[in-house]
Amino acid sequence: MAYVSANTASVSLFARIINAFANFRQASADHRLYMRTVNELNQLSNRELADLGLSRGGLHGVAYESVYGK
Repeated sequence: MAYVSANTASVSLFARIINAFANFRQASADHRLYMRTVNELNQLSNRELADLGLSRGGLHGVAYESVYGK
């Protein structure tokens, strides 16, 4: 029985490592999308931003909300 408990613990640890790696990959992908969104918004002219109802000061917030939805 001790073998089963030890085996279960090691599988659980392996699953947690895989999950942590997947979370890291997702966070990295989200950050890349956030940075790409900020860069694309920064390339717009002030007139184009005004047409969209945005200002330069709010670009990071708009990009954050777009990517992370918060």
